[in-house]
Amino acid sequence: MRVVLAGGGTAGHIEPALALADALRQQDPAIGITCLGTERGLETRLVPARGYELALVPAVPLPRAITPQLLTVPGRLAGAINAAAGVLDRVQADVLVGFGGYVATPGYLAARRRGVPIVVHEANPRPGLANRLGARLTDHVFTGHPDTALPGAQCVGIPLRREVVMMDRFSLGDKARSYFGLESDRTTLLVFGGSQGARSVNRAALEASPILRAAGIQVLHVIGPKNTVEMEPPPGDPQYVILPYVDRMDLAYAAADLVLCRSGAMTCAELTAVGLPAAYVPLPHGNGEQRLNAQPIVQAGGGLMVDDADLSAEWIVRMLLPILQDPERVAMMSEAASRMGRKDADVILARKVLEIASR
Repeated sequence: MRVVLAGGGTAGHIEPALALADALRQQDPAIGITCLGTERGLETRLVPARGYELALVPAVPLPRAITPQLLTVPGRLAGAINAAAGVLDRVQADVLVGFGGYVATPGYLAARRRGVPIVVHEANPRPGLANRLGARLTDHVFTGHPDTALPGAQCVGIPLRREVVMMDRFSLGDKARSYFGLESDRTTLLVFGGSQGARSVNRAALEASPILRAAGIQVLHVIGPKNTVEMEPPPGDPQYVILPYVDRMDLAYAAADLVLCRSGAMTCAELTAVGLPAAYVPLPHGNGEQRLNAQPIVQAGGGLMVDDADLSAEWIVRMLLPILQDPERVAMMSEAASRMGRKDADVILARKVLEIASR
């Protein structure tokens, strides 16, 4: 069997695709898997690193409004569709699974042209343009959120990496903190802003660092590969460890007691799967989907939510520090977050894909 996965651009599109690839290979080691991507997406690094073939097609961003750029789309899209169709032909694809993003649109249209079955997975409550199109071309639509507005969709959760969902956070805690140069017996706050970082989150955490450290809290802060800090907190105990990027997020989760982060769909899914409470700071731009991602978790008691405009060092000290100093409250929030998690979406979706392809 040969499966083509179309999900590129951001980690939110790529990671679920790779989690599905791992689950498919677990169920059928002989399966052929090819990932469609573009030259400028994170897939150029993430896909080969996970051992899967990457086939590149031209990126065709679709404008959100009527602009002169809209006139250039048909010609560029035709080229991308032809390139995607060429990949389907070359690998003799039995099914195409799309996760949204720039590469999904030509993938869906090429599969429709070639008569290849299409499977759509939408991680967000508000589907993007590519998946709204894909859902019109197939009956096989799956979502990560129960309220996603796609007709006939079945909610299965978001496929996640096995090393994350199978991790025992508590037994790994000492090893994980040691891995990052942290003390094994100190309460730890993990700060990150998604795969690219978040400047407002970075700024607030760094400004709060003197008070956090004076209270005995150590911090693991992932600032994002393109971000810098003007002045790092001085060395000393408790530690304030700053890293541009972390490949082992499973260890970062295991090291943490509480998280300060954005609320992308993947972030919310991973934190609930491992039972980590968080203070969520929804991205203030876009269509508001990040607020919708975090809302059910917050309502269940597994986290807090603060608007980006209201996030400050003072808010961190006033709202997060008392929680970090209350182990019982952290444990209660951890249990509430865990009850919201889904750990088997990769296996469920893999079985569905194999069933659809075999038919």
